[in-house]
Amino acid sequence: MDEDGDVDLFVVREWDTRALVDLYRAGGWWKEGWDSAQIPLLIRSTFSFVVAVHRQSGRTVGMGRAISDGVSDAYIQDLVVLPEFRRRGVGKALVERLVENCRARGITWIALVAEPDTCDFYAGMGFTVMEGHIPMLYRGGDTTC
Repeated sequence: MDEDGDVDLFVVREWDTRALVDLYRAGGWWKEGWDSAQIPLLIRSTFSFVVAVHRQSGRTVGMGRAISDGVSDAYIQDLVVLPEFRRRGVGKALVERLVENCRARGITWIALVAEPDTCDFYAGMGFTVMEGHIPMLYRGGDTTC
């Protein structure tokens, strides 16, 4: 993991809301107007929520979560590491912990939607492109494929 080995991972059911909002912002995923009071529910409703904490400062520097029904399949999402902690193995450790948590519960179908420039990152951990499948997002209204 981190070149100095100074980041610890924790599977959590609750966490500091402000730290998580900062991570969502670092990932470019936080929309102003969202209610940060919903973060505790988001964590509790998630199958596996993992945070990375810098030992020396106690700062939350990364997170990821797996959503699942706990039986058949899981989806990894919201993987983000603060920019100054990237390229140190923190993201990889988060994904590996999430996969480990899923597999420990018998879930072996584990997927994610990757950003275009992250294919090599995920491939290095055993993920492959699902040929013949297209990720889709509901936006309402009439759309075409």
